[in-house]
Amino acid sequence: MTPEADVKTTIAINGAGGRMGQRLVALAQDDPDLKLVAAVDAAGSPIVGRDAGEVAGAGRLGVPITADLPLDPRPACVIDFSAPAGTMTVLPVCVARKIPLVVATTGHTDAQKAAIEEAAHDTAILSSPNMSLVVNLLFKLVREAAAALKGKGFDAEIVERHHRFKKDSPSGTAAHFAEVIRQGFGGGRFVHGREGLVGERRPDEIGVHAVRGGDNVGEHTVIFATLGETLELVHKGHSRDSYARGALLAAKFLATKTAGRYTMADVLGL
Repeated sequence: MTPEADVKTTIAINGAGGRMGQRLVALAQDDPDLKLVAAVDAAGSPIVGRDAGEVAGAGRLGVPITADLPLDPRPACVIDFSAPAGTMTVLPVCVARKIPLVVATTGHTDAQKAAIEEAAHDTAILSSPNMSLVVNLLFKLVREAAAALKGKGFDAEIVERHHRFKKDSPSGTAAHFAEVIRQGFGGGRFVHGREGLVGERRPDEIGVHAVRGGDNVGEHTVIFATLGETLELVHKGHSRDSYARGALLAAKFLATKTAGRYTMADVLGL
């Protein structure tokens, strides 16, 4: 084996104690191309100080969970799968130290999104509403469908389903699908659910509907319907691992990139 074959991409995980963070820790341990060198969780969290591998059920890794990103060793990339406040805590650190950052967290305010975009002037930033490879392919398919059906009498509706613990609604993925459709249609207004005597559906509406229940890790259905026929594009997540694996692949991609804004489409070569 050549020395080059032994080189691994070093990563840090922000939000290591969360459901997604724990899966990232476990899956990174199984990836021969990656090495976890830091794990961060919110200050005051009861897991700070514990071994990240033990928290994730992956066995002891010798990587303690800390409240801040350590100065040493420096990771080649940070994956943020935390909460909006967690992103805003690690973002300036990555900017100051020129560390590429994968932002997999959703639910940011407009001001927070602007700060993430601004950070791309100083380091490599990849931010996506969904880290699944298939969902990002579906973004492209929905964009093409909306452009092809523009002005042809089709209604567009989005239905998303997630577990009872999800805090933001609609999902960042559903909101992105809605924006993709609006761009493809050349306009439109978002309608989040309907109740009461609302009258006939307006042709410029793009409906967005959220369902919450159980342990559903994520389903999205994009509907294009007209009189006489319907097209449905569906993605069903069966495990959080699909999102975690996408984030890890994004980290490998981003680790060697210069400052700038990147997307999962870049990772997939779309």
